[in-house]
Parts: sequence; C-alpha cells; structure tokens
Amino acid sequence: MTIRRIGSVPSGKGPFDYFTGTVRIDPLFEAPDPARVAGANVTFEPGARTAWHTHPLGQTLIVTAGSGRIQRWGGPIEDIFPGDVVWFPPGEKHWHGASPTTAMTHIAIQERLDGKAVEWLEKVSDDQYQG
Repeated sequence: MTIRRIGSVPSGKGPFDYFTGTVRIDPLFEAPDPARVAGANVTFEPGARTAWHTHPLGQTLIVTAGSGRIQRWGGPIEDIFPGDVVWFPPGEKHWHGASPTTAMTHIAIQERLDGKAVEWLEKVSDDQYQG
C-alpha cells in the first residue's frame, strides 16, 4: 500500500506547447507497472484550454468545479459543468478547457500504452475556441 500525502508532489504549469492560457496541473496518482493508469487535477483559468490531442487508450474527465468546454474533431463545442463525466474513446481527437468567463477544474484519468498516455497535436485557435 502507498499513501501519497497532499503537497508531496508540487503543482506544475501546463506547458506552453500543449496549452493556451494559464493552466495548473496537480498530479494525483500514477500507478506503477504493470498498471497503466494515471490521474491529475487540472485547473484552467477563463479562456485556457488544451491543444488538440488524442489518447491511445481513451480519457475520462470528471468536472469538479466551474464551467468548461470540450470538443471532439468535427463535432460541436459542448459545455461541461461540475458532476459531468466525459469519456473520449481511444484515438479520438479532442480538446478541453475553461469557458471564456469562468475557470474550470477537472480530474483527468488516462492509461499509458507502451509508456505513452497522450499524443499532442496542433493548438486550438481562438476562432475554433469561440466556435
């Protein structure tokens, strides 16, 4: 059994190459091999968002605070709120982030395949974000 105490892993900033705006990432867990699952608490300031990306084994988002937006490639922008649970299937190109006026926090859970949990793609343009 392992207990990871709050504050034992520092918060980090969402890297500029993969995020637009101010994003804070608080790692929650990363199961050791042979398990593949990892999770983080991610907070997006208003207007902040991920770049387009995919996950080889899919991703689950659990919205815990605020109001956000998500979009899969070719689909409409959808609003998300606390209590919403979002599933992106393996390989589905998508982005997620805060609404233009309100911060949003979610727990992101994904699994690694051959050591990789995400494939980052191009940034979401302002026009794409506005819809």
